[in-house]
Amino acid sequence: MGVAVACLWAAGACGGRVAYEPDLGEMVRASQANAALGPGDVIEIRVFQEKELSGEFQVGADGSIDYPLLGTLQIGDATPSQVAERVREGLANGYLRDPFVTVTVKELVSKRVYVLGQVAKPGTFPYEDGMTIIHVITLAGGFTKIARPNAVVVTRVENGEETRTVVPVNEISEGRARNFFLRPGDIVFVPESIL
Repeated sequence: MGVAVACLWAAGACGGRVAYEPDLGEMVRASQANAALGPGDVIEIRVFQEKELSGEFQVGADGSIDYPLLGTLQIGDATPSQVAERVREGLANGYLRDPFVTVTVKELVSKRVYVLGQVAKPGTFPYEDGMTIIHVITLAGGFTKIARPNAVVVTRVENGEETRTVVPVNEISEGRARNFFLRPGDIVFVPESIL
């Protein structure tokens, strides 16, 4: 399901962190690659030319996975790149020489987005890879009659800083504005029309 891939070689990362920018595809990849993992999330670990060390793993309630050779690894609150580094270091410590490890997010079960205000069914929804503002408004049953769809506010916390972005959902749905990709933990607020 997911597309975020963090890959590491013995020398380090084979791709840098992608900064938040208007390129929406980059935003999605950055969001997945930088999302901290939590209980229930599913990742795929691949070790080049080591089939028995590759596979899908679900993060347990205690934030751990059981990994071949290395045993229990605590990965709760770690990003995919941090998990890849831990696995690479563990395997390089007496098992493999210069292991090439990739970690792909398959499912972010622990992540949620919140929709409040003038929608038919306000609530909490599971975050999905590539989730857009249009997608989550649809999940919430669409706008009420008194909603102001061109003034939807998305609140996001990045690096401890809270930001608010006004998103013109009507313009997006009419093809006059670019879609807006959500990130885990985003709060979507649909205000009332000003009469």
